[in-house]
Amino acid sequence: MSLIVFPAIDLKGGQVVRLAEGDMDRATVYGDDPAAQAMLFAEAGAQHLHVVDLDGSFAGRAVNAEAVESIVRTFPGHVQLGGGIRNRESVERWFDLGVSRIVIGTAALKDPDFVKGAARDFPGGIVVAVDARDGFVATDGWAEKSDMEVIDLARRFEDAGVAALLFTDVGRDGLLKGCNVQATVDLARATDIPVIASGGVAGIADIRMLAIHARDGIEGVITGRALYDGRLDLAAAIALASAE
Repeated sequence: MSLIVFPAIDLKGGQVVRLAEGDMDRATVYGDDPAAQAMLFAEAGAQHLHVVDLDGSFAGRAVNAEAVESIVRTFPGHVQLGGGIRNRESVERWFDLGVSRIVIGTAALKDPDFVKGAARDFPGGIVVAVDARDGFVATDGWAEKSDMEVIDLARRFEDAGVAALLFTDVGRDGLLKGCNVQATVDLARATDIPVIASGGVAGIADIRMLAIHARDGIEGVITGRALYDGRLDLAAAIALASAE
C-alpha cells in the first residue's frame, strides 16, 4: 500500500490561502481561482485532493460552497472535503455533488452518534479529523482546546467504520517545521484505523519518512504551504510515495 499524497486547497473568502497554526488572521493568499489550482495539482499527477472550507470551520456551515463545487467539477480525481460539516443534510449534499470523502472534526467530539451513523451509511466516505494541540483535541476551527486526549477520540471510532483518521499537529500547521512523524506513527500503531498525516510538511524528507511508515497504518499525507512556496515538488513527492 503506497502513501497517498493529498495536495491541499484551503478556502477563505473564495481564495486559495494557507494559515499559520490555524490562525485566520495569519493567512497567505496564493490565488483566487481554486478550480485552476486543482487542475495544476492534477497535471502534476495528483489523484486525490484535500479541500477545506476555512470560513465554514468557524461558521459551522458551508461558506465557500461555490468554490468547492467548481473544484469538484474540474478535478478528475477524488476530492476529500472538510470544514463546518456538522449535520446529516450537509454530508448527503456533498456526496450528491461528487465529493469522495467528508472530513468531520468538531462534530466527532460533540456529536459522535451523528458521525457513526454517517460512517455506517456511507462506507469508506467519512474521515474523522483528530486535531491536536499539546496532545488534546482542538475544535471549532482549532479555536477551542478540549479536555479529551487524541487517542481517546480515535478509539471512540475504532469500530464505527470510518475510512481514516486525519491527524494534524496544530502547532506545526503552515509553519514548515516538519511533520510530527512520531506522534502520527504512535497514533497509527495505537488504533486499527488508517491515519493521514497533516501539519508542518516542509519538504521531501517528510514524505520519505511517512512513506517508510506506511506499513504502520499511515495511509497518506496532506501538504499545502510547502507546495505553494516551491519547497516540495508534487510530482516528485507522488513518485517517492509510490516507490516506497
